[in-house]
Amino acid sequence: MKIGTKLVHGKGITIDPASRAIVPPIHMAAVFSFKSAEHGAKLFTGDEEGYIYTRLSNPTLKILEEKMALLEGGEAGASFASGMAAISTTILALCNTGDNIIVSEPIYGGTFALLSKLIPRWGIDVRWAKATRLAEESEEKHLRDEKTKLILVETPANPTLELVNLEVTAKYAKQYNIPVAVDTTFATMCCQKPIDFGIDIVIYSTTKYIGGHSDTIGGIVVSSKELIQKIKDETLVDMGGVMSPFNAFLFLRGLQTLAVRMAKHESNAMKISQYLEEHPNIEKVFYPYLKSHPQYNLARKQMSSGSGLVSFIIKGGREKGKEFLNNLKLMTVAVSLGAVNTLIEHPASMTHSTYSAEELEKAGIPEGLIRVSVGIEDVQDLIEDMDQALNKTFS
Repeated sequence: MKIGTKLVHGKGITIDPASRAIVPPIHMAAVFSFKSAEHGAKLFTGDEEGYIYTRLSNPTLKILEEKMALLEGGEAGASFASGMAAISTTILALCNTGDNIIVSEPIYGGTFALLSKLIPRWGIDVRWAKATRLAEESEEKHLRDEKTKLILVETPANPTLELVNLEVTAKYAKQYNIPVAVDTTFATMCCQKPIDFGIDIVIYSTTKYIGGHSDTIGGIVVSSKELIQKIKDETLVDMGGVMSPFNAFLFLRGLQTLAVRMAKHESNAMKISQYLEEHPNIEKVFYPYLKSHPQYNLARKQMSSGSGLVSFIIKGGREKGKEFLNNLKLMTVAVSLGAVNTLIEHPASMTHSTYSAEELEKAGIPEGLIRVSVGIEDVQDLIEDMDQALNKTFS
């Protein structure tokens, strides 16, 4: 089956065996009963499959995890209360005090805060490598260190949309038996499949495109059965950052329309990026499928489309950027992304406010950078809104 069909049906048309319902049930139970004392004991030892307590496993979560694994080409999945829970729990499952991880730069502000403030308190060293040169810098500086236990990358990068070469990174890491985790939230499986390039772990904030409507929060990790079991047994279960069954239901619903939504997001994003590229008050536009993108050829190789995020630098820096946002009438000034409505924000003062001025400069995040999560509205309305806002800002 092609991706659009898999998104709707999974492995096949899913019918609830008990009721014949064509929509999976929401198992909101926190606790599940045992047939007998012996049955309960076997569930706890793992000699028999079943459900004990939703922090350990849940039927609705299992459907989502299996479907995400199928869509990504992995063996198994684990669901989390948020994308940040997915990232932090994965790191702690793989790293001990004294270990280090290599992380691509720039990266989402929440992830940056975790890695720069909390992770070091647990004695784990974080080493930064430029996204566009991640494999080269890792080879030069870090990979020969036997204490390096994980490479964590984000591609396209938030908010600059720089790309990490997945194939080259995976090849280097495998020489040293280091797993590579890719946050593919910006792309989704509709336009990027990291596992196809040798990546070991795929991470999502399902809050974004998977949910698609800004009404639920969650995260997913997809990998091998062995690694997912390690993450569940050694960190997820004990730290307790599990997804709500109701949220899992909403993500399953969101997946069914993902291909249709992504096609519209991508189409709109391309047209908006082309409009912005021609505007005299825009210094630079970042969109992976624009020919002017410095990594255009890599984008064409590892992505089937440019996805729905566009970033651009407005003339006049931070102040003109704020003025532009305040002049918008249709677009919603808000953080997050992947929603059906267009969301626009100023990273330096919003999503990446966890960075100092020096850290923003080092990460290559300009003060005048604006990030747009392009929605599925009529693109001409979106362009007209940007046009009137730019005209007011620079009149």
